[in-house]
Amino acid sequence: MSPAYTIDKLDRKILALISKNARIPYLEVARECNVSGAAIHQRIQRLFDHGIITGSEFIIDYKKIGYSTYAFMGVYLEKASYFKNVMNELEKIPEIIECHYTTGNYSIFVKILTKNNDHLKDIIADKLQSIDGISRTESFISLEERIKRQLPI
Repeated sequence: MSPAYTIDKLDRKILALISKNARIPYLEVARECNVSGAAIHQRIQRLFDHGIITGSEFIIDYKKIGYSTYAFMGVYLEKASYFKNVMNELEKIPEIIECHYTTGNYSIFVKILTKNNDHLKDIIADKLQSIDGISRTESFISLEERIKRQLPI
């Protein structure tokens, strides 16, 4: 296990720049930070090595490829001991794009992306409701996403 790494002012500036644009060239980051490109490369590699940065990704506009219904679902378990089995089954459903073990009314809270309401109904009826250990679910359909962002550094 690597020792704890404390981020400094330069690391914070690097993180702020790359979190806004993961494809920003290192030389542009270096110019913004007033250091060499090699220094930026080393810093970013260190941030990866310590798990502060875990990857980069392309953002897909799912509506443009036919997925337009986002839903959130609270999952009630029959017993807490069913959690591991239920999680294993939820992982097999590709339309579930987030899953959280929660406090409060629900044991599990999931985010689902489907093509339309009929597709969502099929996921609920054919896949979710048949999982052993789920006593019931409660669904919420998102009408519009207004804020989606990373935490500012």
